[in-house]
Amino acid sequence: MLVTKIRKLQLKLVTTTLPLFKFRSFICIKPIEQVKEEKKEHTLNLFLYDIRRTMSSDLSDYKIIKEGEAEILMHAKNEVFYNKTQVNNRDISIAVLRTFISKRKQEHESYLAKRTKGAQKTPENGDSSEVIMEEVEDKPPSEDKKSNGECEVVEEETSAEEPCSTVEDAVKVTEECSTAEGAMNLSEGKGKRELGPPRVLEALSASGLRSLRYAREVKGIGQVIALDNDKASVEACRRNIKFNGSVAISKVESHLADARVYMLTHPKEFDVVDLDPYGSPSVFLDSAVQSVVDGGLLMCTATDMAVLCGGNGEVCYSKYGSYPLRGKYCHEMALRIVLACIESHANRYKRYIVPVLSVQMDFYLRVFVRVYSSASAMKNTPLKLSYVYQCTGCDSFHLQPIGRTISKNTSVRYLPGYGPVVPQECSDCGKKFNMGGPIWSAPIHDQEWVASILADVKSMKESYPAYDRISAVLTTISEELPDVPLFLSLHNLCATLKCTSPSAIIFRSAVINAGYRISGTHVNPLGLKSDAPMDVIWDIMRCWVKNHPVKPQPADQPGSIILAKEPVLQANFARAVASLSKAQAKKVARFLPNPERHWGPKLRAGRQITSKHVSLLGPEAINGALNPEDDEEPKSKKPRTEDDITSQLTN
Repeated sequence: MLVTKIRKLQLKLVTTTLPLFKFRSFICIKPIEQVKEEKKEHTLNLFLYDIRRTMSSDLSDYKIIKEGEAEILMHAKNEVFYNKTQVNNRDISIAVLRTFISKRKQEHESYLAKRTKGAQKTPENGDSSEVIMEEVEDKPPSEDKKSNGECEVVEEETSAEEPCSTVEDAVKVTEECSTAEGAMNLSEGKGKRELGPPRVLEALSASGLRSLRYAREVKGIGQVIALDNDKASVEACRRNIKFNGSVAISKVESHLADARVYMLTHPKEFDVVDLDPYGSPSVFLDSAVQSVVDGGLLMCTATDMAVLCGGNGEVCYSKYGSYPLRGKYCHEMALRIVLACIESHANRYKRYIVPVLSVQMDFYLRVFVRVYSSASAMKNTPLKLSYVYQCTGCDSFHLQPIGRTISKNTSVRYLPGYGPVVPQECSDCGKKFNMGGPIWSAPIHDQEWVASILADVKSMKESYPAYDRISAVLTTISEELPDVPLFLSLHNLCATLKCTSPSAIIFRSAVINAGYRISGTHVNPLGLKSDAPMDVIWDIMRCWVKNHPVKPQPADQPGSIILAKEPVLQANFARAVASLSKAQAKKVARFLPNPERHWGPKLRAGRQITSKHVSLLGPEAINGALNPEDDEEPKSKKPRTEDDITSQLTN
C-alpha cells in the first residue's frame, strides 16, 4: 500500500515538472540579446502606460535620451532642463568620482596601518600598553591634517623618517567619516573602522540624469540624493529613476527641497556634493562647504563666464568677492576667482580646500576640491591668495601675495605680504596698472590626481560618451606647470610690438635656453605658462625684433617704448629638446573642435522657444518646435527674402 502511494506521488511530480522543464528549455533556446530586448521593451511599455495613466499629455511628446548607461524620458516642451553639451561635464565628473573613491580607500588603509603601527610601539609594561592602545584608537584622525602642500609637526604619530609627499598622502579619513551617515562603521569587538560606500548629494538635479549615471556607472557608490525645488523636475526625476530599473531605484532618491536649506540641515553628512546650477553657484557655496564630510569632495560648476571674465566686474565682486581683469588669461582667472570664493566660505567654519582638478571648457568652468577641517591649516589661506596688477599698455601682469610667513625654530608667524610689487607706472612701457583679485594663486590641479584620472579614462574608454574631448583636456592639464598662475599670449605680445610672431617652438626654446620653464595651458591653445619674469620675456621679444624688424611706430606707443630699450638678456633661439611636450611630440590631439553645430548652452527650463534661439538650438530644432503663429520675432528684425525684395520693387 505504501509502495503504491509513493509511485503515484512520483508520477505526479514527473507530470507537473515536465511542462516547467519544457518552458525553461524554451527560454534557454532564445538568444540572450533577444531576451534583453524583450525585457527592455516590456519595461518601456510599463512606464509609457504609467505616463499615460498619470499625465494628460500625449506620449508622442516624450523621447528617450540615452547617455552612458542611463536613459531618461524628456518632454519636448522644455519643462525640465536638459543640456546635451554638458556630457563633457558629466563624463569628467564620473572620472573624478571614480578616482576619489580609489584615493579614499587608499587613505583609509594608510590611516589604519599607521594606527596599528603606533599601537605596536608600546613599552614593556603591560598596563601602560593598554593605555597607549586606547589613546591611539580614540584619537580623531582629523588631528593629522596637513596644509596645502605643507606638513605640520605631529609629535604623537608622525616620525621624522616619514615626510608627507602630497596632500592626499598626508590627509587621513576623519572622525566625521566614523558616523553611520559618513561612511565609516565600527565593527564590533575589533575596534577597527570599516569604510562604507560614499554618499553623494546632487543639489540641483533637474531630470536626474547625472545622479542616475553616478548610480549606474560608478562602482562602489552609495546613496545618491537628488534635490530640486521645482515640482515638475522632481516628478521627471522620479519617473526616470523607475525607468532605469532596480539599481537606480535602490540607490537614487529624489526630494523636493531647497538645496540651501537641505545642505544646512545635513552638516557633514555627504562624502560628495555636486553643484551644477544654471548660472552662478555663489548662493549655494556657504551651505555646500558645511554639508561635506572632512576630506570629502565638492564639485562645482559656474556658467556665468561673462561675469567671471570681466564683462561686469562689479557683479563679479558682489557674487564672488573678487574683481576680474579682461586679460587673455581671463578664463583661468575665472577658475581662480571661484576657488578663492569657495575657500573664503570654507574659512568661516574653520575649513579649507585643496583643489584636485580645475577645468575650463566649452562655456563653463568646473572645479573639484576636497574640503578639510583644521583651524591651524586655515591660517595658510592668505599665502594662497594674491592680487593681480595688469598693465593697461603692454598687458604685463604681476602678482601681489596677500600674506607671508616667518619661521623660527618650530614656530610660524603669519604676517601681511610685502608690497607694492609694482611701481605707479609700468617699468616696461610706462603705463598705469589695473588691479584685480584676490584670486587663488596656489596650484589649481593635483598632478597625481590628474594622472590617475587620465589613466582611468583611457582604461575605460567605452564608458565615456565624450572620451575624445575629456581625454584631450586631461592630457593638456597633465602638462601644465602646476605652480605658475595665469599665462601669456604669444600673439598678444606680438600685437603690442606690432611684429611678426615667432612660432611657439622657437619662443619656448628661447625661454628654456634662458633657464626657465614653460608649458601650454588647457584654457587657451595659444597660451603659454612660464616662470620667467616679464623683463626676461620682453628681452626675448626685443632680440626677436632685431632679427625681424618692424615698421616705425609713434614714440608714445607701448611697443615703441619697449623696443627703445636694449635687451639685458641675449636670447638663444636654438631648438630646445623640451620645446615640444610629450603629447605634441606624439601628435596627440589636445584641442578638439565642437562635435556639432550650435554647440553651446541651451535654454533654461520653461522658456518658450522662438526663432531668436536659432543660434542656440539650430534651425532644425526651431522648425520642429515652432509654429508660424508662435513666432514672436518682430517683422523688422526678420531677414529679408527674395520675395520681399521683388514685392517692394513691383510696388
